[in-house]
Amino acid sequence: MAWQGLAAEFLQVPAVTRTYTSACVLTTAAVQLELLSPFQLYFNPHLVFRKFQVWRLVTNFLFFGPLGFSFFFNMLFVFRYCRMLEEGSFRGRTADFVFMFLFGGVLMTLLGLLGSLFFLGQALTVMLVYVWSRRNPRVRVNFFGLLTFQAPFLPWALMGFSLLLGNSILVDLLGIAVGHVYYFLEDVFPNQPGGKRLLLTPSFLQAACTCLSRPSTPRRLTLLHCSPIKCLPTSAWSPAQHSSL
Repeated sequence: MAWQGLAAEFLQVPAVTRTYTSACVLTTAAVQLELLSPFQLYFNPHLVFRKFQVWRLVTNFLFFGPLGFSFFFNMLFVFRYCRMLEEGSFRGRTADFVFMFLFGGVLMTLLGLLGSLFFLGQALTVMLVYVWSRRNPRVRVNFFGLLTFQAPFLPWALMGFSLLLGNSILVDLLGIAVGHVYYFLEDVFPNQPGGKRLLLTPSFLQAACTCLSRPSTPRRLTLLHCSPIKCLPTSAWSPAQHSSL
């Protein structure tokens, strides 16, 4: 019965969030069980374009390192903010959400060539957090019970946290940069005088997502009790009430 409950809850997760999170967990599990090696997953332009190992264009976004604090931390943020975007500003727009992933992945891959970056999953996570934070500027976030700030500062807090852990912040900066490009082209430029929407989802992608989607009852935005960061939607926020970590 417990497994049936977990399966039912899992199926309530939006399709894109469910698919990407599952792919990340399964990839890491395969590496942990030595069914795969990180050397088979990392991004290598020579192997992609000369040896035609094109799967590396995808797998480098799925591996977050061995099981440990860093992996669970990243998975928490991937699941949380991917789900909030999909159930929030992308509700009913699955094709547009997939296109955001594709746009971010292509741009990160091109920019990653300049910095010799081998795994870009963390950059994609930061991009998701950045887009969510810019679309929810009035949400207050309590970061691990230490700092309370408005949502747009969250990506920078994550970068500072990476720095404290001794990690390179280049990947975080890449995620912030790509997230800002997407946010500007999608939310800012179309609303400027003479501006227009440049990121148009291809019709074939819309048709594919429509065929794959199944009717479901409207979902309510729920927050994980185990999450280290809790947020309140703008409509529910008041000065006397804010999110806590």
